[in-house]
Amino acid sequence: MLRQAPAPQDPGSQPVPEGAPALEVDSLSVEFPTRRGLLTAIDDVSIRISPGEILGVVGESGAGKSITGLAVLGLLEAPGRIAKGEIRVGGRRVDTLSEDELTRVRGREMGAIFQDPLTALNPLFSIGAQLVETIRLHKPMSREAAQQKAVTLLREVGIPAPEERLKQYPHQFSGGMRQRVVIALALAAEPQLIIADEPTTALDVSIQAQITTLLRRLCDEHRTGIMLVTHDMGVIAETADRVAVMYSGRVVETGRVEDVLHDPQHPYTRGLMAAIPSLHARSSTLAQIDGAMPRLNARPSGCAFHPRCPQAGPRCLRERPQLVPAARSEAACFIQDGGTE
Repeated sequence: MLRQAPAPQDPGSQPVPEGAPALEVDSLSVEFPTRRGLLTAIDDVSIRISPGEILGVVGESGAGKSITGLAVLGLLEAPGRIAKGEIRVGGRRVDTLSEDELTRVRGREMGAIFQDPLTALNPLFSIGAQLVETIRLHKPMSREAAQQKAVTLLREVGIPAPEERLKQYPHQFSGGMRQRVVIALALAAEPQLIIADEPTTALDVSIQAQITTLLRRLCDEHRTGIMLVTHDMGVIAETADRVAVMYSGRVVETGRVEDVLHDPQHPYTRGLMAAIPSLHARSSTLAQIDGAMPRLNARPSGCAFHPRCPQAGPRCLRERPQLVPAARSEAACFIQDGGTE
């Protein structure tokens, strides 16, 4: 008798290894082939997020924060590609999955919250229809059960009268309420990891505080790991457990939020902190980091920050520093590794 071959296993249904990190990125590099050669947007980045932990990823525009998040989600636009490295979600490698496999895993294991909630919501369908469709795509349940779960999710993210709001359309919600709906969509399949890319940038300050508080609470309650991409040090200070500071496609400093923000070890991190106005000291000018982030096709040799660094020495022009222990964090700087001469 011929033995029937086993059906291919759905990667989203595989058991999660016990004690595995929510996200583990190891030596990730992302390249964009162009007519003028290869552009390396992400260069040897390694990060780790535990269940129930928020990692804040911060840096200037062009540092590579969003590209890192898109690579994790498998949403790099062609011709962008992962050149090397590994990405694991819940201990399961995802960077080698096919597009069909990624589609099943994305949403079930990984959720996403983007800057503009209108890009994540279909204006032609009610909020309830979109939530129910997302829930049933990843969870085997009836339409009635999915509708009840949708009501629960809206209530959990702080939307009043959720039964009535299910029938409404995205344009009937304020910006803050739309972002809450997007968070509910991200939580619909109870993923292990959420990539939150500038989730508060388009909102006013009071709504920003509500959204960051909500993310912190949901992270604690669901034990979901969150990668919070932002350029706002205030959001990092209020929300994250650890921080990774990125510059020109590399992580230049990482550690616990209180250690990095109160005692920064990399000159770039110090510059970012110095640029924040003080409430206790009056000044007629704001501190700034001279120069600009280098273009991908014009990175300087050695340390990419050396043209802007007030402490750069000859070694900084020749060699590229690696992350080394620095006080209570890690910094990619020769000041912490034998000097810049």
